[in-house]
Amino acid sequence: MDLQQLRYVVAVADTLNFTRAAQRCEVVQSALSHRIAALERELGVRLFARSSRRVELTGAGAAFLVGARECLAAADRAVADAAAATGVVRGRLAVGVIVTAAAVDVPELLQRYRARHPEVRVVLRSGRSDEMVAAIRAGELDIAFLGLPEGERPAGVETVVLDHDRHVLVVAAGHRLAGVSRVTLADIAGETFVDFVAGTPARAQSDRAFAAAGLSRDVAYEAGVVELITRLIGRGLGVALLPSAFIRPLAEDDPGLALVPVADGPGRLEYLAWGRFNPSPATRAMLEVLGVGQPSART
Repeated sequence: MDLQQLRYVVAVADTLNFTRAAQRCEVVQSALSHRIAALERELGVRLFARSSRRVELTGAGAAFLVGARECLAAADRAVADAAAATGVVRGRLAVGVIVTAAAVDVPELLQRYRARHPEVRVVLRSGRSDEMVAAIRAGELDIAFLGLPEGERPAGVETVVLDHDRHVLVVAAGHRLAGVSRVTLADIAGETFVDFVAGTPARAQSDRAFAAAGLSRDVAYEAGVVELITRLIGRGLGVALLPSAFIRPLAEDDPGLALVPVADGPGRLEYLAWGRFNPSPATRAMLEVLGVGQPSART
């Protein structure tokens, strides 16, 4: 067994297709299939169930995959650590970003990071803040930009607060509240709302604010994409509460939207989070670019 065989197994598991796995590994399919078959003979188990149309992991394959990923991660980390000892940062940096990130200009940050460390391969992942915190703890992400309701802190990871923001009401330009100087939650509780999917941290920010005020509301439309939320608002189908720092630049470029301050509206904290245990050289390099202290820097 060697690392290349493990990489082949992971590629097939990720793609569930031998042809695409071979393309990803930059090898001919026959060679990849032969190496995996040799590994299965060595192990005495089948890792994949194959037919002419489908490829699936077997139970043994799923169990093997966990260790294979850990071995490859350890090997990559060993190479990165050895390079870092010579002053060169290499390896892979997995970065998570919420869709409403506003405290940091992520593309500009990555541009600065690449200028300093061109040999690091950066992988971006978008998702829910809670899922990304879990991914950091599991070693699947190195660092993430999060947004959480006031009073809620990421658990089990290192964090620094990047920004504290408040939500504003987003309405269509022709809405009766467009141009109003300020509203309260009580003023807008009877509106039809567009919001993020229930159960997500992005949704919890507004849900908790209304609950704390003893108010209920009608969320008629749920979406996980901000662009869809704003399009529904622009069509007059509902209103939304969104972080001001994120939505203000978008509204400035969209004459169909109007923003209204909310006196008692929800707030959120944007966090930078990373793993507590022995961050990789690539992670430490990103913290340096961000001007964040090493793991002792906590909120």
